[in-house]
Amino acid sequence: EGSCKGFSSARKMMSWTVPRPGGGFRIYAKGASEIILSRVSQTLQDGQVVKLRDSERANITETVISKFANLAMRTIGMAYKDVDSQDLDDLDPVLTNTDGSPAYTCETGLTLVGIVGIEDPLRPEVAPAIGRCYRAGIDVRMVTGDNLATAIAIAKGAGILSEKLHCSKDGKVLPFRAMEGRTFRKAVHDYNDEGEAVFNQEKFDKIWPYLRVLARSSPDDKLTLAKGLNGSRLFLDKPRCRALLDEGITIFPDRQVVAMTGDGTNDAPALKNADVGFAMGIAGTQIAKDAANIILLDDNFASIVVAAMWGRNVFDSIQKFLQFQLTVNISILTLNVICAVADKKCPLTVLHLLWLNLIMDSAASVALASEPPTEQLLERPPVNRNDSIVTSQMLLNMFGMATYEVSLMVLLLYKPDWLPDMPDESDEYYTGEKSRHYTLLFNLFVLLQVFNEYNARFLRGEWKIWVGLNRNPLYLFISIGTMLFQVIMVQLAPPFLTYALKIHESGLTVKQWLVCLGLALGTLVVQQFLNRCRDLVLQLTSSTSPSSTSSGQTMCQSTSAPCFPTDSQATTTTEKKQDKGSIVTVVDNFDIVDADSVDEIITETPETTPE
Repeated sequence: EGSCKGFSSARKMMSWTVPRPGGGFRIYAKGASEIILSRVSQTLQDGQVVKLRDSERANITETVISKFANLAMRTIGMAYKDVDSQDLDDLDPVLTNTDGSPAYTCETGLTLVGIVGIEDPLRPEVAPAIGRCYRAGIDVRMVTGDNLATAIAIAKGAGILSEKLHCSKDGKVLPFRAMEGRTFRKAVHDYNDEGEAVFNQEKFDKIWPYLRVLARSSPDDKLTLAKGLNGSRLFLDKPRCRALLDEGITIFPDRQVVAMTGDGTNDAPALKNADVGFAMGIAGTQIAKDAANIILLDDNFASIVVAAMWGRNVFDSIQKFLQFQLTVNISILTLNVICAVADKKCPLTVLHLLWLNLIMDSAASVALASEPPTEQLLERPPVNRNDSIVTSQMLLNMFGMATYEVSLMVLLLYKPDWLPDMPDESDEYYTGEKSRHYTLLFNLFVLLQVFNEYNARFLRGEWKIWVGLNRNPLYLFISIGTMLFQVIMVQLAPPFLTYALKIHESGLTVKQWLVCLGLALGTLVVQQFLNRCRDLVLQLTSSTSPSSTSSGQTMCQSTSAPCFPTDSQATTTTEKKQDKGSIVTVVDNFDIVDADSVDEIITETPETTPE
């Protein structure tokens, strides 16, 4: 009967003990190549067991392991050992595992059989997905159990490490850009008299802006990264931020947002401590899924980009709805206050307001929330966690449009004589309830909201408000349906309904409808005017600002990654902190999962398991 000492991240190897036919036992071991190589004392040569000299050990490392690793292959060492007795739990007094715990004696003094290189190519969609992350202000960092050379090769292929930004002229990776787990742990911890590690945030802040790849890591490293990035207040150190900026690294002026991926049980603490935890739906354990916020059903890194895009789309939809609804509320409230102060009957009755409320709360929310996400959402940085959901552009749109609507309503309320097809002033229904005058005002106010809903689809002063309408048939259906229902209410409603709504029994004439449509279309013109005013103010502000640059380029938030132009809002620190913001996602399977609102992503590749 055999026995097994299973693989663990602390040992980075495993072994099976099986009985030999002639008596005794043979131990078969496999694991990380450098771990196995450090445990062997002899090797097989032409079928003979010979002693392994230190020079031969170094030659294997240089010509075999490093060669495979530089080709982005994961290396596994295989060895065996013959023993007379099955004493498997004895501990070696000298050798230790990677975490400092004593090694098993049965796993030392091995005979090397060979080194195997396993090619695990990245999915084709990984590198483009990471590029999309960078454009979106999402920083991708890689945490892996592979050796450093393999991790660097994979990171270069995925676009996490750039030859231009992260390497010297001779091709070597710059300091702190790629580290081994044990080096990282020593660098960010202090040790007390008992030898216990104590996390040092100041030391961590000296490293994380540069760190791109963490190799030979332990599960606790992800937790350290999550807590360290969440706890970092580096953005408050302005001199340091300026020094990093000189190196091409922009630190976003706010706390980092951390997103992590994981699939193992020991990933649960890190997933729990992250702002957003991603668990693998296929390879993930139930404990990891329970600790995560989002489960990736296809275990695909590109799905994280899709999640970020949809998350931004949801946030935009909320802003669009608020912009539209608050504009209507401001207009109604202001109009009612003016009528009350002027002792004038308000043209909008309770039933009118209920209809308007139906337009605002139900139809508008569905229409504006049905906007599909676009790639343009990934062209801007994440939203700052401290930013107001109501932006300055939204305030300008709301108050500017409300001013136009209220001014128009008040003007027509007090000066109706120029309107077409109006009855003589001596007519009982010249003005007031059930008159064509008040019916026209009600109809006009509804149409103003219908056309302003097209303006509300955009939040940043865009000019082409028709863009994307062909991709949103539900919006068009609701908009056209609202118009048709308004026509039915005004023109075709039965007598009891016209009485309840207090509108003219004959509705409006064609000329009056044309007046309403023309004035309602004015909302589109007013919106363009507001956009132009904002652009002029921004131009004047930028031309008089002492900090503006002649080139007009936008600085990038990055940890040594390429710079991309950003919007007025940036939210996290990304290596494309790089200019955008930051969310940290720790991915547990880089080749499978390869990675506002997520911004900086730390990806973790699986350790090289001997199974």
